[in-house]
Amino acid sequence: MFQSILSDIKFQFQSGNAITRLIIVNVFVFLLVMAFQLAITLGTGFNPQNGLFGNTMRYLFLSGDLLWDATHPWTILTHMFTHVGFFHLLFNMLILYWFGRIAGDLLGDHRMLPLYLFSGLAGALAYLITAPIIYAGPSSVHGASAAVMGIVAAAGMTAPDYQMRLLLLGDVRLKYIVAVLLAIYVIGIANMDNTGGHMAHLGGAAFGFFYVYMLRQGSDLTNGFNRALAFFKKPTRSPRRPVKRKVTMKVSHRARHQREDQPSPGEASYYGDQERLDAILDKIKASGYENLSAEDKKFLDDASQK
Repeated sequence: MFQSILSDIKFQFQSGNAITRLIIVNVFVFLLVMAFQLAITLGTGFNPQNGLFGNTMRYLFLSGDLLWDATHPWTILTHMFTHVGFFHLLFNMLILYWFGRIAGDLLGDHRMLPLYLFSGLAGALAYLITAPIIYAGPSSVHGASAAVMGIVAAAGMTAPDYQMRLLLLGDVRLKYIVAVLLAIYVIGIANMDNTGGHMAHLGGAAFGFFYVYMLRQGSDLTNGFNRALAFFKKPTRSPRRPVKRKVTMKVSHRARHQREDQPSPGEASYYGDQERLDAILDKIKASGYENLSAEDKKFLDDASQK
């Protein structure tokens, strides 16, 4: 059973779109984190005071300490794929799935991965700028929310009147959903609730809006990323294109010699048909089969049946 599940996941990752791959990666990292947490819990006898899990997660979370981030530069990427809470993961992946499908259809699937990463980086920048002001002590941020919000904002700006059917609410236009999500983050900042995280969310959304604005101006900010990605991809053999060959028709004329004796009626008919066939072949060579008369075409068809 598990082998079948793994095969299905592998197939989806290989054949699915960028949003599907992003969801698979996020879920896979979450399962690894949960497995690690379970191993620690079992190994320490369910001791809640053990700090091994939290200390280890520091190597995946983005810290508000710039010196730590400089000495652990991979956290600028790992934090946007790392979730610890199940509902945190579930909410982000549902939003990514719903809005990612819309953005992918409207903007192109090849833009979704760089848009996710760049929005996550913009959110990280917003967090790093504001964290020293917001927090007096150490802090960290993790999760895909900022990256997801970039895709949400891009979808909302590209098709603001696109309607989504929501439970209990019915059809709601995309622009209102985006506006409500942004309002929730602003209210969270005002209430000092996960302030650094909400600043990151707004930073990701800002990049999503900016990206679509620049795209409308004729500048695609994901072009460089996609060119670099194409360079590092393993080259694949392109299917051979059919080679167009120039077809020439060689018409050889039967030598006609004067015969001393009169040919028989059968021979006369044969030579007469052959001469007409040669003449028709000359016409085909000069102007093509399409320009033959109906009578000539019928003669060719009859001759092919003999």
